[in-house]
Amino acid sequence: MAHTIGKALVLWLLAAILVIGLWGGAEGVLLCNIESSKLNLCRAAITGEKPPWPTPKCCAVIGRADLSCLCKYKSLLPSVGINPANALALPGKCGLKLPRGC
Repeated sequence: MAHTIGKALVLWLLAAILVIGLWGGAEGVLLCNIESSKLNLCRAAITGEKPPWPTPKCCAVIGRADLSCLCKYKSLLPSVGINPANALALPGKCGLKLPRGC
């Protein structure tokens, strides 16, 4: 029971970091090698039904990210307004390979 509550708390904390990073405000918080304030550079490319192609600045952010680490949090994406299909397509659009099993 305590393990489940602890895991849920960690997931909610990470969701909060994603929300703050994507919608502006947080500086200097690292999540999977991405500074939370830089996540906003990719917001347009991962939200909505027909997002625009990622910008070079967004791809630079994704290129520095630990994609295996980010894959662990893909279940949180809808809760912070991110379309999972768009997010999982982003590395490919930036010329990167998505880790196996992601």
